[in-house]
Parts: sequence; C-alpha cells; structure tokens
Amino acid sequence: MATLKSFDGGEFDAYMALPASGYGPGIVVLQEIFGVNEYMRTVCDWYASHGFVAICPDLFWRQEPGIQLTDRSEAEWQRAFALYQGLDEVKAVEDSAAAVEFLRKHPACSGRVGAVGFCLGGNLAWLLSVRFKPDCAVGYYGVSIEKTLGEADGLSSPLMLHIGGKDQYCPPDAQKEIHAALDSNPLATIHDYADQDHAFGRPGGKHYDADAAELANLRTLEFFVRNLAGTGLATAQKSLSDRWDEHVKYEFATRDTEDTLETMVADAYVNHIPVMTGGVGHDQLREFYSQRFIPQMPPDTSMTPVSRTIGIERVVDEMVFEFTHTIKMDWMLPGVEPTNKHVKIPLVVIVHFRDGKLAHEHIYWDQASVLAQLGLIDKTKLPVAGVETAEKVLDPSLPANRLMNS
Repeated sequence: MATLKSFDGGEFDAYMALPASGYGPGIVVLQEIFGVNEYMRTVCDWYASHGFVAICPDLFWRQEPGIQLTDRSEAEWQRAFALYQGLDEVKAVEDSAAAVEFLRKHPACSGRVGAVGFCLGGNLAWLLSVRFKPDCAVGYYGVSIEKTLGEADGLSSPLMLHIGGKDQYCPPDAQKEIHAALDSNPLATIHDYADQDHAFGRPGGKHYDADAAELANLRTLEFFVRNLAGTGLATAQKSLSDRWDEHVKYEFATRDTEDTLETMVADAYVNHIPVMTGGVGHDQLREFYSQRFIPQMPPDTSMTPVSRTIGIERVVDEMVFEFTHTIKMDWMLPGVEPTNKHVKIPLVVIVHFRDGKLAHEHIYWDQASVLAQLGLIDKTKLPVAGVETAEKVLDPSLPANRLMNS
C-alpha cells in the first residue's frame, strides 16, 4: 500500500504493484463501484507483470476508506450503488489526477503515466483525460460519459474507450452521442463490442466474456506500450524473441524435454493445426515432446527463417522447414511409414506468451504439399503444389499462377 496526498490536503491509500525490474512507466487503475477489491488489485498485478508500475487509488476514501466489495450479493450491490451515488465526482477526478502526479514523481516510475478505468472508473478515466493531462487513458464501459461530452475539446492526449453494444448503463443513444463527439478526433479510439453487456471484462461477473475481455485487454496493453513504454517496447519484444529462441533451442538443438517445458506455463498447449497433434498442460506435453516430437525429428531437419513479427504478447515466425523422411514422424505424419523422400515446406508458428512464458503455439503448414512431396497424393490431378511453395517463399520472383495456367 502507498499513501497519497490529495490536492486539497487530505491523505488516502492506494494499492501499488511493481514490475519485476522495479522500474517502468506508470498506470493508474481506476476502480469500479466495488472499491479497491481483489479484482482491482489483480488488474494492477497484471500490468506490473507486463512491465508497468501500477497503482489503484481508493476513490471512496472521502466517504469511507478501505471499501472492498464484490458483485456476489444484493447487499454488496446496494452498498456499492450507495457509495457511487454519494461520490463527489469532481473530487474523485482530482484524486485520480493526484495519483498520476504521485506516480510521475515516484522513483520506480519512468515519468510517463497513463490511466485505465472500469465502469465508474471508465468515466473517471475519460474525465481525467479532458481535465488533466495523463499521457494517455483507457475507459472500459464507462458510465455517464455522454453527460460531459461538452468537455471533449480538452482532450490533449490519446484516449481509448471500450463500449459494450448491449451495455444497459450506456444505452444506444448514449453510444451514438459518444461516437458523434469523438469519432473525428484523431486522439480518440473507440472499440465497440456489439454483443457484450456491461462489465464484460470482469472475470467471474455475470456478463464476463473471455474472448472479448482478452481482445480489449490486448488492445489496451498495445495502446499503453505504444504511448508510455518508448524504448521499453523494444526491450519487451527482445525478451519474447529471446524466450522463443530458447524454447526452439531446447526442442531442436539440445533436445531436452524438461528444459522445453520450463519455458512454458503450466497449462500451455501446442496445436499442430493440419493434423491436430500436440497436447494441453505439462503432463500431456511431456509425453508428446519426449515420445512423439523430439525423438521423431529427422537428423537433417533444418529451418530457414523468413520473417519474425513480435507483438505485445505474441511472436509469429515464418520459416521454410525441411527434412528427409527417414524416420517415423507421428507429430506431422501420423501412421505414415518412412518414405526416405525429402520435404521442403513453408511453416508458420504463432506463439502466445503469458507472464513471460509460452502459453500456446499454433503451427500451420500445407499438409497437401507435404503429401505431394512424399508421393502420397498425385499433385498432377489436384490443385496443390509441392516443393514450389517453399521455393517461392524464398524467392518471390518465381512465376505465379502456374496451377491456374496448367
């Protein structure tokens, strides 16, 4: 916990989470109507795990400090609404700004500070962005934003809003007003989630939607990295790239199953999309890597890098993968005996990371091209290509449309 000073001389508490490095850009997390509860602290911890110094100020302190409610009982809902109705909105925005200033001066913070808020906090993030000067701000399903759109001219830094299309607290007319006021402003980005209701991002909540929440969170994280992290983005990307290279080394060079698993979260999964081989969780992956993958990699296997794209939590590798089919390869060719033929194919791996470790791998290749090169299908009778697919990836100048012209 940290103690902050308000602009009018009072003191209030805030939950604070530091990144592993102990230093980074700052994010002020603005609470829902339930106070600085376990969920808000989890949000701070999540941002800290991604390299940010996160702080969640107690914005109910002027009424009653230390409020921690949930959405699990009617009594807590009624208490939360009473606190919401009793909130001095002007002071709450000022206290949010005081939290921004606290972080900017904190030795753990780089000096750049953004804000993210949910529900009540989503509205406060909006008001903070037009009345004060955070470096950027994000609002999730903010309530009553439409009532203060007359202040939009005060927006001087990037703003992102996430709006649920079925949000009862931000009905269609309010959504239209928000779009009308902000769509033409280059500083504002609005993401609509047509099928989502209020609080679709709160795990365990009545309207929680995991897919929509993940999309909104990744959009927000990318937004913060772009607007706050600066050179920190390059550092984060290098970390993901290095971790992926380490994982590949353990698979193909040292061929060590346990070292491979050490680079992955406990519930990680691997899916070789064309043949649906892989596993979910360390137990399945241990068997898969030790029995079906690592020992069934032909000795002349090689990979030629083509491109690598690094995002906030993802690495996408494009390569040309080749081998001679001298041994069983259940992970790629289940049930097929060795043919002693050479295969060369383009292959794409999409790797998602969580907390610095691999969370899943999606691996794609053209199985028809593999089967054609092994003589298992007749490519002269089908619209498929063989080794040519890999050769054209490596040399784009090679002729196109051969199948169309044959």
